[in-house]
Amino acid sequence: MRILVADDHSLFRDGLVSLLEAAGFEVVGQVGDGGAAVEAALRLRPDVVLLDLTMPVLTGLEALIRIRAAWPEAKVVMLTASDGDDSLFKASEAGASGYLLKSLKSDEFLEMLLGLEHGEAAMTRQTTARLLAGLTRAARAPAAETLTPQETRLIQYLAEGLSNKAIAQAMAVSENTVKYHLKNILQKLGLHNRTEAAAYAIRAGLRPPPPSAA
Repeated sequence: MRILVADDHSLFRDGLVSLLEAAGFEVVGQVGDGGAAVEAALRLRPDVVLLDLTMPVLTGLEALIRIRAAWPEAKVVMLTASDGDDSLFKASEAGASGYLLKSLKSDEFLEMLLGLEHGEAAMTRQTTARLLAGLTRAARAPAAETLTPQETRLIQYLAEGLSNKAIAQAMAVSENTVKYHLKNILQKLGLHNRTEAAAYAIRAGLRPPPPSAA
């Protein structure tokens, strides 16, 4: 299994790489920020990306969304020191293949990674139970059908990781109009920010619109 490690704490990153290599995994690269993680993932095409949740340049969730948008086959496992439900649900919605705490024992961590080869999610039973409970609550949330066609188009662009300026250009509107529609989207869907909106679009299967014909 070819693995890319992305974590901004060099001491933890070096220790993780040593653990993986000792267990027989091939570490194809290691980076220290979210932007570099996206670039390295798309260039190296590893089997698995281990992505720290909190990083500079791009957060782990932002990097996850961009990697999944450009390369849907990617298996991305989030690494975190936090046990908060909010980040777990966001990562799952954005297409993460796993969610592992940095406090796991080495043998547990490696066992979770090996499960990926058999189509299993890399997460503990306790984390899986919390995720299922959260998905049940999410099923009762407002659906995408409440969005207008223009709002739907905008949220599709968000799933591609586009900035407000790029979205405005693609939709031939002003950046203020984009901000206005984004505010409405967040209110309608009960979301808090653009990252949550992008994750929602991916989970709902909202694909980016095709480019306009010349």
